Amino acid sequence: MNTLASIIEPFLGSTGGLISALRAVQAEFGYLPEETEAVAGDLFNITRAEVKGVISFYHDFTRAPKGETVVRLCAAEACQAAGGRQFIANVERKYALKMGETSASKDLTIEPVYCLGLCSTGPAAMVGDRLVGMADAAKIEKTIERAKRERAS
Repeated sequence: MNTLASIIEPFLGSTGGLISALRAVQAEFGYLPEETEAVAGDLFNITRAEVKGVISFYHDFTRAPKGETVVRLCAAEACQAAGGRQFIANVERKYALKMGETSASKDLTIEPVYCLGLCSTGPAAMVGDRLVGMADAAKIEKTIERAKRERAS
């Protein structure tokens, strides 16, 4: 795919070039298309398995498009101690999604994160780029609705 190659080529020969190239591809498409492994492997002269290893090691890389709104729910110990497990279960039930899933309408993705730096105000979440402390399902719903209104305006 020429588009992939043109995104990846500027990173050839640079330290950390593969990771930077993968980030650039994901920034362009919102995820890493299936052919990314083959194109990056050919250009960097490494195996597809090596590229796949890098992709699977870094949790920020995604192989499928995410929803319009991404909700990250903290699953770290401090948030679990503050009721995080029940909070996660409530959000999953409210949206009929499990961690790592995207709604059929592609408007919402729920995914785990392991620390947002809000340990003293757990459970914590991030809706888009908004941090939510002392989170509950109602706060998440309000924050999602606010994000939708802002996108619409």
